[in-house]
Amino acid sequence: MKKKIKNYSEWMGIKSQINNNAPKRAFKEGEVWWSAVGENIGVEIDGKSKKYSRPVLIFKKHSSLFFTGIPLTSQSHDGSWYAKFEFQGKTEFAVLVQAKPMDVTRLYERMGEISRGDYRLIAKKFFDLFQDKNVPQS
Repeated sequence: MKKKIKNYSEWMGIKSQINNNAPKRAFKEGEVWWSAVGENIGVEIDGKSKKYSRPVLIFKKHSSLFFTGIPLTSQSHDGSWYAKFEFQGKTEFAVLVQAKPMDVTRLYERMGEISRGDYRLIAKKFFDLFQDKNVPQS
């Protein structure tokens, strides 16, 4: 597999602009936003285009400034790491294993909101994935 050459210096300039100038946006759980995910290391999911962005599901709102986001992809995937759902007439996949804490300044365009049923499906798959079945029950 050919290794992608990453442009970290370009991303760092964009990241600095986002940190210093991005507005604070109101958001809520279940919404999908274009988010500046960035240029990341190895197999960590990257943003696309010159904005290094991709759709992200607001999975858990921790405060008005901070949330846990789950990146989305339209590429078909099977397995416990992914949750398939419909959004705006297209099939999307929540990349559960790549969920991460994010600052509100990464958000720049609200795309819409997923259905409550799809949110519950994603939450169930997320908690099933990260449940440690080896922890002794007391």
